[in-house]
Amino acid sequence: MGELLLNPHDYDPKDLDPNTRRLLRATVDWFENRGKRRLLQDDLHAVWAGDFLDFVGREKLFATFLTPAAESGGDPNKRWDAARNAALSEILGFYGLAYWYLWQVTVLGLGPIWMSENASARRHAAEQLEAGGVMAFGLSEREHGADVYSTDMLLTSVQDGGVAFRANGTKYYIGNGNVAGMVSVFGRRTDVEGADGYVFFVADSRNLHYRLLDNVVHGQMYVSTFALRDYPVRDRDILHTGPDAFSAALNTVNVGKFNLCTASIGICEHAFYEAITHAHNRVLYGKRVTEFPHVRAAFVDAYSRLVAMKLFSARAVDYFRSAGPEDRRYLLFNPMTKAKVTSEGEAVVTLLHDVIAAKGYEKDTYFREAAEMIGTLPKLEGTVHVNVGLILKFMPNYLFNPASYPDVGTRTDPTDDEFFWAQGPTRGAGKVQFHDWTRAYEAFADVLNVARFLEQALALRELIATAGPDEAQREDLDFLLTIGHLFELVIYGQLILEQADIAGLDRDLLEQIFDFQIRDFSAHAVALYGKPSSTPAQQEWAMAAIRKPAVDAGRFGRVWEQVVAYDGAYEMRP
Repeated sequence: MGELLLNPHDYDPKDLDPNTRRLLRATVDWFENRGKRRLLQDDLHAVWAGDFLDFVGREKLFATFLTPAAESGGDPNKRWDAARNAALSEILGFYGLAYWYLWQVTVLGLGPIWMSENASARRHAAEQLEAGGVMAFGLSEREHGADVYSTDMLLTSVQDGGVAFRANGTKYYIGNGNVAGMVSVFGRRTDVEGADGYVFFVADSRNLHYRLLDNVVHGQMYVSTFALRDYPVRDRDILHTGPDAFSAALNTVNVGKFNLCTASIGICEHAFYEAITHAHNRVLYGKRVTEFPHVRAAFVDAYSRLVAMKLFSARAVDYFRSAGPEDRRYLLFNPMTKAKVTSEGEAVVTLLHDVIAAKGYEKDTYFREAAEMIGTLPKLEGTVHVNVGLILKFMPNYLFNPASYPDVGTRTDPTDDEFFWAQGPTRGAGKVQFHDWTRAYEAFADVLNVARFLEQALALRELIATAGPDEAQREDLDFLLTIGHLFELVIYGQLILEQADIAGLDRDLLEQIFDFQIRDFSAHAVALYGKPSSTPAQQEWAMAAIRKPAVDAGRFGRVWEQVVAYDGAYEMRP
């Protein structure tokens, strides 16, 4: 299969259309031509990425990738295409989270606009993108955090020269709030109770009634807190009202949270190159560092986890792009990319950091930035806890009630993902059905660790059927999260196997991936055993579910050879 990791030296995504390939290559070249020294210095000195935005504007990068075909003005290259968006997201993560963040919050800011029936706002957004502008998503507030049901952004009804409302309130943790020409803001009317009072509207950061208060972090990213003071909201600024406004908020997050997995992948890939090149060329006690068994084990585990992240995320793109009113499986796979893949990214960087140790703090390494920022991704767009809680809603139908669907192929075709803006009401997660997950496992029954993990997955189904959470445990989120982590592993393995089949993944590497799947499942089973509320039946199940992966020194050695082949394979231009 050749190299599985992104390598800027020969990057050329041949499965994408020519114009997309040109823009992605131009993005890589822009970073490489600036060089590593400039990249790291800008991060250390918290330099706003204005030069990157200049590049984005010149190349019409965001305008091409983030304008739906319906607003393209006939430009055949403009569309919203999750496959190429994932590729760009990975590249931006590879070079630094600050660059990815400019892109990510623009994605979020556009969500409520592209979902709106407000043609004037949509047209204005397309014009802003064409001019090189970025957007912002004004949802979160300091007092309410992830509680999107609550908002203190208040709209008071007025009749004042075309002004429908005056908005007052403060938003917190809003990326691009310093420069966004259009800020999608979530608020509520003071004269309407309940969900009917919700409003999504557009604000302009240049308006005198928009007060930029601060950047709440120290870094290249501008994560703003801003206040609206008697901000004039006109009819042409209103995107959604009532329950539709709330649905727009959640559906936007459904679209936007997907980018977190590919950002995590890009960060891990760059960190991996630095780590293996440093460790393999360092001699301690008369040996290469990579001759020590624990170092090899860490690298093989990190590499296997990183490849698994890429496999799952690539397959999740296919389901996302194939979604429609009758196929909403993406509602499970998207929070998986957010909660599981980004958590695996943390694990990868931790394993690598344990090897390179003090080197990972040095200011002339990308790794320093990776170690600092990798943990932010599981904590953005709703915490892991919030997303695992969401994942649990799908568990009964996923495990016990499969449905038939047409096969979903690889979706790198250059088409517009129209359904993203017509997802509809957000209720009904528990009614979504899935194809039979066991088929993916049974297709690889000859792979020892896949077969062993399937035993654990089937045991989880038996636990839920015979000794699942009782009424009190269903109110105990600490207990349920452990069940959720066990369930995550089953879903994770399914899509990894589906993509492994499509990509023709090396069997040794697949065995090694399910080596850590088995170990992780066993660790969560032990955690379940130790929970204060676990019942004797659940404790008995936990002990019986523990497995040891199949040991094969030859296989491990062959995967290690794949790992060490990355020594010196990539170093960013100075």
